[in-house]
Amino acid sequence: MLAFANRFMVLRKLYSQYRKNALVSHLRSMIMWLLLLTLSTTSWAATGNWTSKVTGGDIAYLSTEACSPVKDFAGNYVTVVYLENVGFSKIGRNSNATDVAWLLSQGYRVVELNYANNVNAVTPAINADVIAINAAIAAGSFCGHSNCSQSKSYVLFEGFRILRNVPYFRDEPTVYNTPAQYTIGDTLHMDIIYPANAPVTVPVILSFSYSNSYATYDPDKKMLTDANKDQRLNLGNSLAGFNDSFLEGAPANGIAWAIADHPKYCPWGKGKPVNGANDTYKSYETNPDAARKVKSAVRTLSAMGAGLGLSGKIGIFGFSRGSTAGSMAIGDRIVPDFENAGFNIGISDHVQAAALGPGVFDYTQIYNTFGDGDSNLETRCPWVWGPLANNYDLWQSMGSAYLAQSSATAPVLFFYNTNDEHYYQDQIAHFKAKLDSLGVPTSTLVNYGTGHAIPQTSASLSTLYNFFNQYLAPPTPIIGKDIYPHRAVTKP
Repeated sequence: MLAFANRFMVLRKLYSQYRKNALVSHLRSMIMWLLLLTLSTTSWAATGNWTSKVTGGDIAYLSTEACSPVKDFAGNYVTVVYLENVGFSKIGRNSNATDVAWLLSQGYRVVELNYANNVNAVTPAINADVIAINAAIAAGSFCGHSNCSQSKSYVLFEGFRILRNVPYFRDEPTVYNTPAQYTIGDTLHMDIIYPANAPVTVPVILSFSYSNSYATYDPDKKMLTDANKDQRLNLGNSLAGFNDSFLEGAPANGIAWAIADHPKYCPWGKGKPVNGANDTYKSYETNPDAARKVKSAVRTLSAMGAGLGLSGKIGIFGFSRGSTAGSMAIGDRIVPDFENAGFNIGISDHVQAAALGPGVFDYTQIYNTFGDGDSNLETRCPWVWGPLANNYDLWQSMGSAYLAQSSATAPVLFFYNTNDEHYYQDQIAHFKAKLDSLGVPTSTLVNYGTGHAIPQTSASLSTLYNFFNQYLAPPTPIIGKDIYPHRAVTKP
């Protein structure tokens, strides 16, 4: 491994020189010799150009394989796309060569995109490239690769590292009972993207995936498989499917990020109580299971933060089913049944702010208007909770609005499009009205796009990032310089 690291460092240095003078033939020959040597003994690398929406032209890439690659269930390579020499100061103080070598040692394929300090490679403009990268990986063609994992690939800014598959809760199979063969609970996980060797601490934004992970039964093999575990970053169901760049673009604003498995450990359209009808839980989650998991995830992130260079301030970002889940973290009501389950009990699960997109926050409101898109809820919620009129308190306890009881609830920015399903607007209107009545700061971002969508324009992304900047107080990246003020103790 040491010999590989040394060759890798030399290769990167030569590659940097090659970019400056592509006509030096003997330098090209040396690079090819090193590539062949690396390929024959440990790994291999390749260079080329990638078309950037941010720079308006081609930028150079260097793709390097790990000597012991990590692959997903389908055999595709877990890939990190590493954005380097961007247009602002990097927070982590390691050299890029050091951090890339570390990523390779963890088994990741690393594709370095070199922005050569382009002035446009800053927030929020650079999010356009994040969207393009995820779309290309999802389509099966990125920088010469057709086998990047579509559920375990990441876009990282220089200076950041990744801690994958952090356990945050042990699932209870009897909540959703799907599939029937799933009787021993899996562990739910999160990924944390954090600054390495930073002179400042940074806040973090946590999101609960809107792609569900779950146990899968293979009838041919008569066994459970790992086919759909750890699907929180399934690109087709999440980032690429919705042109979502918000989390992966957060480090350009001085903010770390984390993404957790959705608390409903089951396909979204399935799930049933013990001895209940099939698909009783179609298109919704249930408490105390969901709230327990959300609070355990926040506590886990809080407990690990100091060792990862995090400041202790946590924001929530939620969209669709991820908004429903994430909203469980913002309220200040203490419910022992929610608090005393999972990991790191006793650690604070308080968050400082949340941006919540369309979701369901109060199930007692689903009958306000019929035919507005929530017919699954109208039909199926009574199957498990009984009629609303006779079980109002139980229905109320299933939603996050119930957990907001004072001004200590975290400030919220709601975002939605008015041509999305109408029941989302109704849910947001009622939840916002309650928060306003409690004196909780709220704001809205409306009609930034079309339908069931996530903000992706520069203006709407700036609104989101500015909201979190207000409440999380991240260090401000310095545009055009690789200098960072030393305001905190260096973290590993």
